[in-house]
Amino acid sequence: MGITARGIGLLVAAVVLLGLGFRFAYPELTLLGAAAGAAVGYAALTAAWRPRLVVGRRADPDRVARGEPASMTLTVRNAGRLRSANLLAEDRCGSRVVPVPLLRLRPGRDTEVRYDVPTDRRGVVPVGPLRVTRRDPLGLVALARPYGETTPVWVHPRVHPLTAVPTGAGRSLDGRVDGVPHGSITFDSLREYVVGDELRRVHWRTSARVGELMVRENVDTSLPRLVVLLDNRSAAHPHRSDGVAESFESACEAAASVVTAAHRADLPVVMLLVGPELIERGPAGDAEVGPLDRLAAADLSDEDDALRAVTTRLRQDRLGDTLIFLTGPGGRDGLGHVGALRGAYPSVVVGVFGAAEPTPAGTAGLVVVDAVDGAQFAAEWDGVRRW
Repeated sequence: MGITARGIGLLVAAVVLLGLGFRFAYPELTLLGAAAGAAVGYAALTAAWRPRLVVGRRADPDRVARGEPASMTLTVRNAGRLRSANLLAEDRCGSRVVPVPLLRLRPGRDTEVRYDVPTDRRGVVPVGPLRVTRRDPLGLVALARPYGETTPVWVHPRVHPLTAVPTGAGRSLDGRVDGVPHGSITFDSLREYVVGDELRRVHWRTSARVGELMVRENVDTSLPRLVVLLDNRSAAHPHRSDGVAESFESACEAAASVVTAAHRADLPVVMLLVGPELIERGPAGDAEVGPLDRLAAADLSDEDDALRAVTTRLRQDRLGDTLIFLTGPGGRDGLGHVGALRGAYPSVVVGVFGAAEPTPAGTAGLVVVDAVDGAQFAAEWDGVRRW
C-alpha cells in the first residue's frame, strides 16, 4: 500500500491541525484535523478492498522464430458483485507496459486486450502478471496487486534451410570408417552364440580363433548421429553491440538450422551447451523442453573453463559420430580441445562466427567454417557436409 503525495499532505495537515487544536484549545482546528485523519483512514480501507478478478491469457502463437509476429490476448472478468470502480491496470510484456481498461467494469462482464509481443530479439519474453492498482475516490491511497500468472513467449533463433545433412560413418570389422550417405545395418559387436540364433550370423573366423561360436550383433550404426556443441562462454563472444553478442546470436541460428534439418531427416541429434543452461533438464540429461526452446533460453556463461569438462565428457560418452562445434572469435583458443575429439568422432567441423580475420588453415586439423552469421553458415554447409 502506498500513500500518494496528496495523501501525505493531508496526513501532515491532520497532525498539525490536531496538535494546534489541542495546544491552543481550538475545537475547530481539532475537528478539521480529525476529519482529515478520518479521510486518510477511509481511503486506506477503500484501497485495501480486493476486487475479484479472473485473468486469462492466450498467446498466438507462444513459439515463434525471431522476427515473426506474435500477439497476446488478455481477458479480465469481474467475478465480484460490485463494479470495479477506481481501478487502474497494466500488463507487463517484457520491458514494456501495456495499459488495460478496467474502470467501471460491471459484475460478470469482461474486457479483452490484444497487443503485439516484441520478437525482434531471441529469448523468452515473460508476459504478466497483470498489475491492478486500486485508488480511493479522493486519490489519497493507492494499492497495487498482481493478478494471474506469467506466460512465456518463446522467441526461437531464425532457422536457415540446409541443403543436406552429414553422411554417416560405417564401421567395418577391420576398423575402417567409411562415409555412408544413408542408414544401413552394419556390424557393431560380437557375442557368444545362444540357442535360437541364426547360423548365418555366426562369424566363423572369430569362432575358430576363440574356440566357441561367436555371433555378429548388427545395428544401424551408419545412420548419422549428430552432436551439436554450442559455445556459450562469454570469453568466446567478446564483442557486444547494444549489450548483445551478435556472434552468439549467429551461432544459435546455426545450431537451430542444423537441429531442424536433422529432425526433418529423422536423424538422431544431441545438442549440448558448453556452459550451464537456464532451464531445467531431465534426470538423465535429456531436455524437458525442445532444443529450440533451449536455444531461446540460452545465455552467455562466465565459466570460461567449461570447454575442457564438456570435451572430456564427449570423449568418454561418444554421443555420436558427427560433431559440430559452433563458437565465436574468442573460442578459437580452445580448438585444441575440440581437435582432440577426432579419434572419438570421425567427422568434426567447427563454425566460427564474427571473427575479424579468417581462422588459419589446418587449425588443430579441423574443418573450420568462418561465417558472418547463420545464413552464411547455411550457405556454405553444402561444401563442408562431406567430411
